[in-house]
Amino acid sequence: MTQGSQNGSSASPRTFGAGYLFGVPLGDLGWFTSLLMSFALGFAAFFAATFCAILGILFYNTATQRSVDFSLTYTRVGLPVGVLVLLVALSYLGTLWIRRQLRKS
Repeated sequence: MTQGSQNGSSASPRTFGAGYLFGVPLGDLGWFTSLLMSFALGFAAFFAATFCAILGILFYNTATQRSVDFSLTYTRVGLPVGVLVLLVALSYLGTLWIRRQLRKS
């Protein structure tokens, strides 16, 4: 049998809270890095949502023998999801950066 840690610290990294997300210290990012990561998340969400929408329309067209235009995936699904994720990421990472700047001064 092994004894647990008596000082209360754990070996696992922090996952949520205080500027950490899955062990990544997001609170320590600079202004440009936060901006770059926000746009990268927005682009990734746009492409993932568009891909899922294309597959959904493909299965729908196959099952119902109808012809739904695939350009709807970009304008009605991909773009709103990408913009929403971009705004959420910008607000979250921007808030962390502003808090860090205010804490320094």
